[in-house]
Amino acid sequence: MIRLEHVTKTFQTKDGDVHAVKDVSLDIKEGQIYGIIGFSGAGKSTLVRCINLLERPEDGKVIFDGKNLLELSPSELRAERQKMGMIFQHFNLLRAKTIYENIALPLRMMKKDKKEIDRKVIELLELIDLVERKDSYPSQLSGGQKQRVAIARALASDPKVLLCDEATSALDPQTTQSILKLIKKVNKEMNITVVMITHEMLVVKEICDRVAVMENGRVVEKNDIVPIFVNPIEEITQNFINTTNNSNKINELIAQKHPLTQLEPNQQLVRLKYTSANTKEALISQISRNYGVDCSIVFGNVEVIKDAPLGTLVTVFTGEDGKIKEALERCREEGVYVEVLKRGHID
Repeated sequence: MIRLEHVTKTFQTKDGDVHAVKDVSLDIKEGQIYGIIGFSGAGKSTLVRCINLLERPEDGKVIFDGKNLLELSPSELRAERQKMGMIFQHFNLLRAKTIYENIALPLRMMKKDKKEIDRKVIELLELIDLVERKDSYPSQLSGGQKQRVAIARALASDPKVLLCDEATSALDPQTTQSILKLIKKVNKEMNITVVMITHEMLVVKEICDRVAVMENGRVVEKNDIVPIFVNPIEEITQNFINTTNNSNKINELIAQKHPLTQLEPNQQLVRLKYTSANTKEALISQISRNYGVDCSIVFGNVEVIKDAPLGTLVTVFTGEDGKIKEALERCREEGVYVEVLKRGHID
């Protein structure tokens, strides 16, 4: 659906060149919700604007539906852009136009007849559950309602892709959840590919199928959503994931030499991460019996990521070193992520 190949974008300023996007390659499949996450200044908003050429990269390829957009004529590019809807953090609604008129605007620009415009606008108002507010103005709506209208307007041209640039950043947590629920509905029921730009890992965790992590203009890590939560490689990815749960609190307790983390010489403190796919059996009790080790749970956490449970256990294994090693290897064979945090004979 969307393929970026070695995309680079540089801005020239009075203080010198700013390399906003550096050699980025991504492959976004049809029907995916693809998250692009990074802190402020990482280049993610510039990157999403390169997808529809609101920002034109000076190097690389932007391939959409098999066509390199950088090679198209202006009229051909306009036709392809109509297949891409876009929403922003601050809604960008026309204040002097009613909700109905805001949604109808792209249809009028496409020269649709009045009957078709009315049918489509009402259909979209029903989708966002705001039919009764069709004659209201943006100033009369809440932030969440404004974003719903922005989504409806973006869908008016029946796009194949919805680009979301920090679409929930200006919203409170409850409203954010309602907008994410709407975006999931659009993705599933209308088969629209979604690209989510965000600095919030909770957004990625809630709806994305795959995620790319950006830092200083580069994609430093990308993976499907569950593997990236189970085993993040880069420090920045780990930092983002730590904002969504408290399982890494154990690292602080180890540094503080908390009593919970004090071990006997025959003990190891281990973090296990698992999904529903690899925990059909009672693995902990099974390895305890089979390998002659005791397992004491210090901390446990279960969260749902893309409708799949992901569990974390911080456990003290007690027994002979060789037996513990065999037990942990068995866990790995079952697809469980294993991290030895501390050994009893190491202070």
